[in-house]
Amino acid sequence: MEIKAAVTALSALAQETRLAAYRVLVAAGQQGLPAGEIAAELNVPPATLSFHLKELAHAGLVTSRSEGRFVIYAADYAAMNGLIGFLSEECCAGQPELCLPAIHPAKVCKTC
Repeated sequence: MEIKAAVTALSALAQETRLAAYRVLVAAGQQGLPAGEIAAELNVPPATLSFHLKELAHAGLVTSRSEGRFVIYAADYAAMNGLIGFLSEECCAGQPELCLPAIHPAKVCKTC
């Protein structure tokens, strides 16, 4: 990942509603969620959520697809892993075991 792309992604996530929406989408898995469900879960007006999802899409962190009259958004796991890889690329002064994610084994994503 290029530094400019990393800055764009981090900037997109540096806002409370966008970070919350992104976390909802990461948890939803590859099938994603309709925009209306995300808005309801976050208690955010649809127009506001649309603005935030556009920013996440511009940063390459989410994808969207139409299914009938619904727009389904999904986290782009390759982009997420690329950002994590970029952030930890030269990690830990030769001790890579220090850089392992602190994820409880039962919470590891099975669809990623």
